[in-house]
Amino acid sequence: MNRIKSAARREAWNDPRNPFGRTRSHDPRVYDVEAVPRGVRHADTEPTQRSPIEPGIVNRPTSNTSSANAPAISAADKEAGVSSEDTIVPGSGSTARPRSEEEKARSRFLSKFGKHSKEEKRPDTTDSEETKTHKFANKKFTFGGQMRAIFMGSWVNILLLAAPVGIALGAAKQNFIAVFVVNFIAIIPLAALLSYATEEIALRVGETLGGLLNATFGNAVEVIVSVIALTKDEIIIVKTSLIGSILSNLLLVLGMCFLFGGLRREEQFFNTTVAQTAASLLVLAIASVIIPTVFDLWVSNTGADKVAAISRGTSIILLFVYGMYLLFQLKTHATMYNQESQKVPMKPRKKHLKPGQLQLGLAAAGGVGAAQGRTAADSLNEGETQDGLINTQAYHEAPEEPEEPQLHIWVALVLLAASTAIVAVCAEYLVGSIDAITSTGAISTEFVGLILLPIVGNAAEHATAVTVAIKDKMDLAIGVAVGSSMQVALLVIPFIVVLGWCMGKDDMNLSFDGFQVAVLFVTVLLVNYLISDGKSHWLEGIMLNCLYVIIAVTAWFYPKVEGLEG
Repeated sequence: MNRIKSAARREAWNDPRNPFGRTRSHDPRVYDVEAVPRGVRHADTEPTQRSPIEPGIVNRPTSNTSSANAPAISAADKEAGVSSEDTIVPGSGSTARPRSEEEKARSRFLSKFGKHSKEEKRPDTTDSEETKTHKFANKKFTFGGQMRAIFMGSWVNILLLAAPVGIALGAAKQNFIAVFVVNFIAIIPLAALLSYATEEIALRVGETLGGLLNATFGNAVEVIVSVIALTKDEIIIVKTSLIGSILSNLLLVLGMCFLFGGLRREEQFFNTTVAQTAASLLVLAIASVIIPTVFDLWVSNTGADKVAAISRGTSIILLFVYGMYLLFQLKTHATMYNQESQKVPMKPRKKHLKPGQLQLGLAAAGGVGAAQGRTAADSLNEGETQDGLINTQAYHEAPEEPEEPQLHIWVALVLLAASTAIVAVCAEYLVGSIDAITSTGAISTEFVGLILLPIVGNAAEHATAVTVAIKDKMDLAIGVAVGSSMQVALLVIPFIVVLGWCMGKDDMNLSFDGFQVAVLFVTVLLVNYLISDGKSHWLEGIMLNCLYVIIAVTAWFYPKVEGLEG
């Protein structure tokens, strides 16, 4: 799911509805009529468009180009009314102009020396992964442009001002409630910057290394918070925050994707094979949590050392499974993750048709003429709504263009290191203030871990998933929501258990609280049932969100847990 998450971020960053969106180097939307560049005629449609209306009327060329420099045209083209300055582009059912003997001889001669002209270069040639890695080496970056991309690329970055304030409050050790709230707010934009730096680096290292990089830093905030809480012996916070991250992605994020994506569509479709693969791995991960928990609670004469040994062995197996999943996704079955799912048009809003919109819709749907098509495209690009048009799908997704980096490689590395370090400092003060908040009894530790802390590191990913779901890219949305949950279950939790083993903390095991295991089991059961048919609608989103609210209300009234039982 790491490559899918990367594609989802790039897709959502171009959308103004995403609060974490960034201005990128190209616009993926292209108008249908303008798919053919100006001055270039299509061989299948041009004779019909250029045919005279009445006998004896001949289209005249409008260009002032000298006839001496114009290419030769055949008698058939002259009869069709095609002028010499027009470029003929072969379409379906047409044949390209054969090369002359002189051109063939020239091509054979140049091929001996490995040189080819620009006209002879095939347009369908693709760069290798090594070429993609180094193709931005000579790109010029300015200091001002990079600073604007980092700090002014998203309006959410204004919350970065909370970072120095939160660090100052934490150092002063005054008003722990303010310390918790301010550092909580500060980590949200810092996590978005961390994802941005990761994507900038992934653009240069190819798909395989980029997927591994996203796997490493995709849940960096959860790892940082868990490690700091583990060093402070906050075992309950560690376990509840990790379980809460899974619940947040599967219920809150996936539910909002189903809800907002299905508001103006009857159904949405997604790749069932990919979703079921991730769901099956989630079942395996949940089973690895249930088995040690049941062994600890119901089997007599079990000590902490036995539960710790079972947990450590299980964690190593889960890490191996996650490694095999990366091999499955990035290498052996990569094509399966690139399959497009069925798209569903949006229902038009009930609005009064503006004057002229009916004609614009007909021009866009039928491609009546290039001039009318350009007028429709220009008016739509200036901000007019599409809903009044006859063809609500007048815009279509162009073939994916190569993403251009906005930061120098060293600037991206420094940004990654700096954002990680600042997140660690803010998380230090955030975790340190939890005891002061929960000790009053106004809020439970379970609520902080299950509900509040997962929001910190996943806010940017939440916005990304919902944005792409609204654009009917459900494969990307499910890749973010279900993929993030699977990453926590198969990578982060086993890693923290192994880290606790290295630190000599036997209480950091896979024996969780019974309430956490129960809600996790119900969540995975419901999600598996909903995605089994490969389609979704808004009512399914309501069901997932309501289950999340039920769990949140129960966690709010959860009594304080004594000791370290989970």
